[in-house]
Amino acid sequence: MLFSVGYNPDNHRFLDVLEDCKENIAEVYFAYGGIPNGRSTINLGVSLSENEPAAKTEEDLKAISSLGIKLNLLLNANCYGKDAQAREFYIKIGDTVEHLLNEYGLYGATTTSPLIAKFLKQNFEGLEVRASVNMEIGTQEGMDYLAEYFDAFYLKREYNRNEQMLKAARRWCDKNGKKLYGLANSGCLNFCSSHIFHDNLVAHEAEIAVSDNAYQYEGQCWEYLKNDAKKADWLRLTNFIRPEDVSLYEGIFDGMKLATRVSRNAAVIIRAYTKGSFNGSLHQLLEPNHSGLFYPTVIDNKSICADFGERVMKCEKNCTACGYCSTVQRNATIILE
Repeated sequence: MLFSVGYNPDNHRFLDVLEDCKENIAEVYFAYGGIPNGRSTINLGVSLSENEPAAKTEEDLKAISSLGIKLNLLLNANCYGKDAQAREFYIKIGDTVEHLLNEYGLYGATTTSPLIAKFLKQNFEGLEVRASVNMEIGTQEGMDYLAEYFDAFYLKREYNRNEQMLKAARRWCDKNGKKLYGLANSGCLNFCSSHIFHDNLVAHEAEIAVSDNAYQYEGQCWEYLKNDAKKADWLRLTNFIRPEDVSLYEGIFDGMKLATRVSRNAAVIIRAYTKGSFNGSLHQLLEPNHSGLFYPTVIDNKSICADFGERVMKCEKNCTACGYCSTVQRNATIILE
C-alpha cells in the first residue's frame, strides 16, 4: 500500500522519515498561502499576517519533490464564506496552482468544494482532483453526483470497517475510471453529530482567534470521552485501521491517507504504517489523539487480537447485541504504574 502523508513543518524529523520511507510514500499533502483548509493554518508553515507561505514551506516542498514524492494541494476547508464564489478567490487559486505546477510539478489537489473542483478541471488538465474525506462521501450515488468534477474520492471514514460498502465503492470506481482512497488513522468518533460544525469552526479559525469569544470548543469527542463509561466503548466507536491490517485493503484503496499535519508523533505514525507494525499505545497513532483523556491507561496495539481487522470488516454491525469490540479493548488495556 502506498501512503499519502500530511506535511508537518514543525516536526524536525519529518523530512528524514520521508527519505527513509519514500518507497512506501506516494505523496505529501499540504496547505499553502493562507487559503483556509481542513486544519489549522497556525503553525503549519504559513504566515497569517502576510497571507503568504513561509520560506521553510518553499524549501521543504522543493526537498520533498526532489525525493520523487508527489505533492497534493489541500483546498479542503468546510467553508470559504464570502469567497466561496468570488472571482478574486479563484484567481488566487489559479495563480497558486500554476506556481506550484511550475516550481514543484504539483500532482493533484484535494478539495471539499464542487466549484473549486470544477474550476481546476476546466483550467488544469492532468491535475488529479480528489474529493476530500471532509465531504463524507460514502455511497455510489454520492460519487456519481460529482463524477464530472472529481478524478478520485476519499471514502467516508466510518466505512473503513464495512467490507460491503468498501467493495461497492471499489466496483463503482473501477466501472467509472475513478480512484478510491481511505483515511487510515482518524481518531474521530463514528458519525459525529458535531463534525460539520467543528470543521466550520476550523475554516474560520483566523477570524475566531481575534474575536471576543464566549466559548472554547475542542470537539465533542473530547467532552464525550471524559465519561469513563463512554471510554469503555471507544474501540467500537472508532474507524481507524491498524498498521497490521493495511494489507486487508490492498485492491480496495488506491492509497491510504495518514493524518500527520498537526501530530507530534508524525514520524512514529509514518514508520508504523509503512512498516505494517507498531508496538505501543494505539492513541499515539491517531489524530485527534485522546491519550490525555485515557491516562493512566493505554490501549496496547500488540494486545489487540490478530484477526481484529478482518473480523470487524465482515461483522454484521449488530453492536448492541455483540460486545466483541469492548472485550478486545478491555483485554488490551494496560494501567500504567
